[in-house]
Amino acid sequence: MSKTRLGIIYGGKSSEHEVSLNTALAIMNAVDFENYEVIPIYISLDGVWAQGVQISQKVQSVDELRFSAITGQQPNVFHLKGQIDIAFPVIHGPFGEDGTIQGLLEMVDIPYVGTGVLGSALGMDKVAMKNVFGEVGLPQCNYLSYVRTQLQEEKQTLLNEIEQQIGYPCFVKPANMGSSVGISKAKDRQSLEEALRLASQFDRKIIVEENIEGREVEIGVLGNETLRVSVVGEIVSSNEFYDYEAKYKNAGTELIIPAQLPEGVIAEVARLAKKAFRALDASGLSRIDFFWDEQNDRVLINEINTMPGFTPFSMYPMLFQETGVSYRQLIDELIKLGFERYRDRNSNTIVAEKFE
Repeated sequence: MSKTRLGIIYGGKSSEHEVSLNTALAIMNAVDFENYEVIPIYISLDGVWAQGVQISQKVQSVDELRFSAITGQQPNVFHLKGQIDIAFPVIHGPFGEDGTIQGLLEMVDIPYVGTGVLGSALGMDKVAMKNVFGEVGLPQCNYLSYVRTQLQEEKQTLLNEIEQQIGYPCFVKPANMGSSVGISKAKDRQSLEEALRLASQFDRKIIVEENIEGREVEIGVLGNETLRVSVVGEIVSSNEFYDYEAKYKNAGTELIIPAQLPEGVIAEVARLAKKAFRALDASGLSRIDFFWDEQNDRVLINEINTMPGFTPFSMYPMLFQETGVSYRQLIDELIKLGFERYRDRNSNTIVAEKFE
């Protein structure tokens, strides 16, 4: 049998550029080279694409990975179809999990791993995501959203509205950023103004959420139409919230897998996770984050991540490792799901028949 030509797309114009490199390195070193030809496709911080030579053995470091691609050729994106069989985009954040690269791959007719254009875009935009969750009745915290011009022109009105409808403490976030970049916890009007200013530097849309006193739990979803869920994990952070430092530098963070929760809570998290996955028309993989408000015994959805961290030590693969799916098996399954979704999408009728 011929090998599958797997194009791993990594890097990108994102604050999570280095995280993406680590993800790509982990995948490349985990795949079975008996079954795959791995083609590295690197996107620099300024958006330049570079295609490296085929990788047939383990890569030692991120620097080697970056260098191997840069010293390759600058690819014609529209000719990638003849060079790879399927793409595995592992760009986190903007231009990676927001539907943009997914749309490009669909235009050039290349199968790819993960959620499609619509689900990726909705999952990336916290305002749109929460609006959809609300439409299907998923329980979540109270929130308000604004655009940058409102902050510039109506600041006092916004501050009053937030204080009246959300209160303190509250979380202020850019709508379209990942890994807790630009997120602040505001405790009074002064810190709220500073938080709004910070968030507006990263995106034109800003979301303000009420503070939920609860345990942070996460679950992985795997599949297209038929869904499989992982065990539930819990994040215990010594920081005020699970910020970038806590996520990627292990700054006082403990991951408990599986989480010690009542069976009813675990079942509810799994049920709501599947409902959220389907509400956004996600596919392949997602990690979905929840709060368990133990005092009031309620589960609230926080957000969905359609391209979660994906090294062997990231939450999503660790959740499935505990479920009985190894890292290599997970990669294989996601590639199969990518081909499956591609075949399904291409089964649509493009031109309707003319009826006399």
